[in-house]
Amino acid sequence: MRMSRRTTLAATAALLLGFAGPAAADTTLTFYYPVAVGGPVTKIVDGMVADFEKDNPGIKIKAVYSGSYQDTIAKILTAVKGGDAPSVAVALSTDMFTLIDEDAIVPFDDLVAKDKAATWFKSFYPGFMANSQTGGKTWGIPFQRSTIVLYWNKEAFKEAGLDPEKAPQSWDEMRAMAAKLTKRDAAGAVTQWGVSIPSSGFPYWLFQGLTTPNGAILANDAGTQVAYDKPEVVEALQYWMDLAQKDKVHPPGIVEWGTTPKDFFEKKVAMMWTTTGNLTNVRANAKFDFGVAMLPAKKKRGSPTGGGNFYVFKAASAEQQKAAALFADWMTKPERAAQWSIATGYVAVSPAAFETKAMKDYLAGFPAAGVARDQLEHAVAELSTHDNQRVAKALNDNLQAALTGTKTAAQAMKDAQAEADRILKAYK
Repeated sequence: MRMSRRTTLAATAALLLGFAGPAAADTTLTFYYPVAVGGPVTKIVDGMVADFEKDNPGIKIKAVYSGSYQDTIAKILTAVKGGDAPSVAVALSTDMFTLIDEDAIVPFDDLVAKDKAATWFKSFYPGFMANSQTGGKTWGIPFQRSTIVLYWNKEAFKEAGLDPEKAPQSWDEMRAMAAKLTKRDAAGAVTQWGVSIPSSGFPYWLFQGLTTPNGAILANDAGTQVAYDKPEVVEALQYWMDLAQKDKVHPPGIVEWGTTPKDFFEKKVAMMWTTTGNLTNVRANAKFDFGVAMLPAKKKRGSPTGGGNFYVFKAASAEQQKAAALFADWMTKPERAAQWSIATGYVAVSPAAFETKAMKDYLAGFPAAGVARDQLEHAVAELSTHDNQRVAKALNDNLQAALTGTKTAAQAMKDAQAEADRILKAYK
């Protein structure tokens, strides 16, 4: 049977990249995708999937929108154990060790010709590959990646007598600015908080926005040891606690991840920390001028990277695995990485994406979109270990205990360290 021109092009593209071969006709992939941030992300993904199917008519993608990142990894692990694993998924980069330990995924090295693999893997920002590679293998391909950034309301800055074009550069500046930005009514009730750092969902990630500038790295590269109880880590937690409990410029207790942008839009918060993946959401919904900045420094600048990678599953057939690798490559090509970044606010995953005309034009009109990329120079890997969910939970639970006032910073980090050491003992 004579192949169509489009099928021929798809096959040629696969061979040029060096995949073991093009997917056979009528290959169907089940694709788990997490919906974890604001904005019409599912529509964007639907559109990209449809475009991929047009370019690769022998491959069909069945997209399953799997909820939050936590929901997604839980559903993936349940499906793997039940013999119904997806072919390909986007899950947190930090889920890499868990998926390896479960023998659920295959490295991309096995799906790409050796002479092409190095070029492909090196095309991404090194900061994003830190959570994508281990043991000399590449297990994840960066897709929707991020750093934490600070958003500020320029109108609120003006009202407080602050320079609306100048974000806080240091911890001390953020504390001082937050004090001026916090508003109270006649009865003393707060109507606008100076700053808000979410502590639900994945508080460990936001916490790394404090520990990294203070010179602390929370886990080793092998994912077998954490450093939760180091003095620099305790100091970072104490600063976060003090913003709420001592300075009273930050909401008390647990700050919800999902509602923080809404509080910012409603002017209940003047500065917020959240993912750059919320950038398009903020741009669409903030009815005031806002700025985006790198996180304030202590000893240095710094943020963890974040977000999701593509993974290919071991239970998939050889043809499905080849098609899944081709899908990951197609979705992360420079032009599409630029398109994805512009549509969502996630950081385009390769330097080449920032050289596209679309991205250059976008940055010329909206320079704030370049902040997360620039911060990559100071970024570290997101906390990731073996048995990552439990090790991260040990930290999350103790962070929340400290932020709600039931533990001191030192005790919380001592307890988190003890629990993590107990869990990781089996991996040393």
